[in-house]
Amino acid sequence: MRVTPCQAALASAIGLNLLLLYCTWWGPGGSPPSCRPPRGVPGVTVLLRDFEDFENDLAGTARSFASLAVPVLVAAETAPYPPVPLPAGVNLLPLRPVADRPPPLAHPELHIRTRHVALVPDGTRAIPGLLERMRNALEEDAGDTRLVAAPVGTVPLRCLELRLEPRAWTARYGPGASGVCRAVEGTAVLLLRTRDLFALPFPLARPVSTALFIQAAFRGWGLRVIPAAFPAALRPPVSPHGRWKAENLAETRRRRLMRDLGIKREVLADGRERWYGCGKETARCFGTVHARTPQYLLAGRWTPPCCLRALRETARHVAGVLEAAGVRYWLEGGSLLGAARLGDIIPWDYDVDLGIYREDVGKCRWLAVAATGEPVEDDEGFLWEKATEGDFYRVHYSQSNRLHVDLWPFYPRGGVMTKDTWLGHPQDVEFPESFLLPRVPMPFAGFTAMAPNNARAFLELKFGPGAIENPEYPNPAVKRLEQD
Repeated sequence: MRVTPCQAALASAIGLNLLLLYCTWWGPGGSPPSCRPPRGVPGVTVLLRDFEDFENDLAGTARSFASLAVPVLVAAETAPYPPVPLPAGVNLLPLRPVADRPPPLAHPELHIRTRHVALVPDGTRAIPGLLERMRNALEEDAGDTRLVAAPVGTVPLRCLELRLEPRAWTARYGPGASGVCRAVEGTAVLLLRTRDLFALPFPLARPVSTALFIQAAFRGWGLRVIPAAFPAALRPPVSPHGRWKAENLAETRRRRLMRDLGIKREVLADGRERWYGCGKETARCFGTVHARTPQYLLAGRWTPPCCLRALRETARHVAGVLEAAGVRYWLEGGSLLGAARLGDIIPWDYDVDLGIYREDVGKCRWLAVAATGEPVEDDEGFLWEKATEGDFYRVHYSQSNRLHVDLWPFYPRGGVMTKDTWLGHPQDVEFPESFLLPRVPMPFAGFTAMAPNNARAFLELKFGPGAIENPEYPNPAVKRLEQD
């Protein structure tokens, strides 16, 4: 088929128009990667992320840095409201998609062309040359430094150590030693290589500084602090209502961030703790336990600290109620193992086991009601019920949170303690009643519990020789401790 010159010209024009359409429909934030120069040119892009829609200094901060002729981008889920008049050349990168519109610029990394990026807090003012000093400090450091921080305002930054304990779901802060920082306390501009920022799984999570520090600590990145400070804008005091909104939003964001990063407990440098896991009003932090193996073990983690705290509280409450009612109980199974090894719950356990004398059930009014098949909530919000799997009882942390203590009713038969429900667990064996004559006190989970009078012999009868010295996960066929 012969193509005429007019047809060729028409085809070229159509192709050019399609290319222009492809390169412009992305919106004001820039063009797709195939239509712009490759990323990596020298320079620093300023990224504004931490600000509130209400009572912000976004326009002033953007104008100050744009005056230095550096690229400035504003990243937000949606356009700020009330609307903010951004200076010419400052682009908004909306992160949240809208169903009836073309995709937003949900990938800011495609629109940052410089080798370095600075995350600048709202209300910061630029100083000529300071971003370049930060960049040079990063590039001159031959160690593991991947972040550079500079203070905003007159208060210097405090260098902190940050140690992560992934198996315990914990981030632990402390004073920085020998000038080595993993985090800082105070308002700061943070600079890093663009490729490093967008190699992180949550590059623009808020609060930005906390998100970067924890993700950097997971990777062993160092942080360097330079003393030169950016000025802070002179701003009117935040209104009481604005302060209340900001504090509530900050708490919500921090909880969402910790959930995404797998942190359920922060230990601050002054010893205070922040908890992000489950409570009495929430569900527990993990789902169904299959084959005696909770999902967190397969992920290389141990019981979330909030769950251990709730189990300790439940165990202490149940033991107190039983003792007050005259119900004879003792530590059983893995709980006795934990008491013998640590004086506490085993770090990967997901419940507490207590044995009780079956004939004493009626002495406790909560057990007596539960024995009729009716769950009952006691005066402190713990839920007592008869298990559906057999003849035993459970006391849950609350109606919502089903962390629990199992109560196993045993009865003597010919000097041997037996029971009517056997679930095939390793500790499901009969034992001489002499282990309970007498029962003895034993430290456990922050209180004194009652236990068999020869814990070692009792445990080796149930689990085999060396049970105390040789810890193992509940079902080694699914996951062995040595794999972690």
